[in-house]
Amino acid sequence: SAMSSGLPPSAASRKACYQARDAFYDCKCRNADNEEKCLAERKAFEAACLPSWVAHFDKRRLYEEFKRGMERQGYQKLKEESEEAR
Repeated sequence: SAMSSGLPPSAASRKACYQARDAFYDCKCRNADNEEKCLAERKAFEAACLPSWVAHFDKRRLYEEFKRGMERQGYQKLKEESEEAR
């Protein structure tokens, strides 16, 4: 298969990977990020995607979650500072 041959993944392989990735992250969202409830989806994600892609998508998701948290905290901090200035 292309996944083990060193060849770039085909369009069909990429699509299957993206679908498995989306199913896994959707499951995590529905289950308050509890990965234990999404083991089947995680296994399918890892089976459909190159290991380097899985690592990339996981890192990107962590970064996006961090960024959203910082934006919320930053917004909260600005709101508190503006209220203190009154």
